[in-house]
Amino acid sequence: MAIVSIETNPFSDQRPGTSGLRKKVTVFQQQNYLENFVQSMFNALGNIQGNTLIVGGDGRFYNTEAIQTILKMAAANGYSRAIVGKDGLLSTPAASCVIRKYHASGGIILSASHNPAGPTGDFGIKYNVSNGGPAPESITEAIFDYTKIIKHYKTLDDTDVELCTIGQQSLGQMTVDIIDPISDYADLMAELFDFSAIRTLLASNGFKMRFDGMHAITGPYAKEILEKRLGAPVGTVINGIPLPDFGNGHPDPNLTYAKELVDEMFSDNAPVFGAASDGDGDRNMILGANTFVTPSDSLAILAANAHLVPAYNKGLTGIARSMPTSQAADRVAEKLGIESHETPTGWKFFGNLLDAGSVTLCGEESFGTGSNHIREKDGLWAVLFWLNILAVRKQSVTDIVEQHWYQFGRNYYTRHDYEGIASDSAVQLMTDLEAKLASFPGKALANRTVSYADNFSYTDPVDNCVSSNQGLRIGFDDGARIIYRLSGTGTEGATLRVYIESYQADSTLLHLETQSVLQDLIHLADELAEITLRTGRTEPTVIT
Repeated sequence: MAIVSIETNPFSDQRPGTSGLRKKVTVFQQQNYLENFVQSMFNALGNIQGNTLIVGGDGRFYNTEAIQTILKMAAANGYSRAIVGKDGLLSTPAASCVIRKYHASGGIILSASHNPAGPTGDFGIKYNVSNGGPAPESITEAIFDYTKIIKHYKTLDDTDVELCTIGQQSLGQMTVDIIDPISDYADLMAELFDFSAIRTLLASNGFKMRFDGMHAITGPYAKEILEKRLGAPVGTVINGIPLPDFGNGHPDPNLTYAKELVDEMFSDNAPVFGAASDGDGDRNMILGANTFVTPSDSLAILAANAHLVPAYNKGLTGIARSMPTSQAADRVAEKLGIESHETPTGWKFFGNLLDAGSVTLCGEESFGTGSNHIREKDGLWAVLFWLNILAVRKQSVTDIVEQHWYQFGRNYYTRHDYEGIASDSAVQLMTDLEAKLASFPGKALANRTVSYADNFSYTDPVDNCVSSNQGLRIGFDDGARIIYRLSGTGTEGATLRVYIESYQADSTLLHLETQSVLQDLIHLADELAEITLRTGRTEPTVIT
């Protein structure tokens, strides 16, 4: 049980991205690669003596091996207690919940979110701070700085922890508590929502729902809450057993990758309600019978109906959305007379606003919504929110969405993802497009006049920190927008995301096909950035 110091050399590729460090499993399996990053993390945090650390992950390949390494290093570096989900499992929302409930100094979450898993798949690690939210840039940059100079890491020469047994163990001088990974989170959901009303809804004649766990972490949480606590029929949750390779699937809950669920929801005998979550449980897709609810609309509809849900019936303080998310939620905030905030992409930017009490609900167009109950986006929370609304309003998903459009107008919205582009080509595309932006304002393009064109910069209203280079924006006089971003969540090449939006208030024009309505802007977006010319792609990899 001796503490040992191991000599090592730096790796040059350990800068954390939007959601921590994500690489191929084979990269993390390199000698000292994971250890270097974990030690740099502990070094950046400073005085961790006597602190409590939460540890868990989404169950992907290499999860348990990494946890054993982290626990031994945590003990060697002075933590007095570690709390770990049984079998090394904790969804990202559950980890945030547990960090907050047990007043931990922070937590290490092992996940690459919606990215594929398995021996040749992706792996990831990130640190969440004491409020349960992702580490701010000041910490992630400090971690990166330490990775460039690291010479030693500390670990414990001891046997592995029994992750499959709930209870207390010892690792050197550190206590290790193995806990049920589901119960704390499920109890919190029962406090937020009207479980009695939802239970009645699920038992009513003609109501059928389907939840797709995508063979990822949310399956057991959904089975416990939906099927056991709320009484949904066994089988309501499909693909509910987490697998190290996610069943060779791509656990991204969108219209392309959740094909089994989408096919059922757009069939002749579709369930009334459908939903899916992703690899680590923080994203969600909402569907009605033959209806897809865009994440942007979902955030706006949750906000407009929050008074129907026990945890939020006293009113919202504000709504925050990421910059690429449609402006639908802004219209709800304006009607409610509450604050509205536009932040960069990345859940960490919502943390200060939530802690300051400036907002209650927040969301991103990338299928993430959440509230002040934790400091992460929360897939199953969004599903329960929708079920609560359905239980009270006793209407279909389609009716609720359409009535929302009639009241607030419709933000026609789409995202086109071009995955696996050569990184150099993607960066050059963005660089050349940014060079043109200054010439756009005042020009007539796609029968609109450009009002502004810039690279989005954000000043945090709480701590005044500035985040620049957050995406290229082209805004028009009628409220339409085209936005370009390079995603920071992939591990191979680059993903170019193009977001296109146009507002329509005319009640006779609210039920058109989205891609058709936006066709002129879609063509313009390709033309301005020369996407087809530069990449050879004639269509996106994924359209949502």
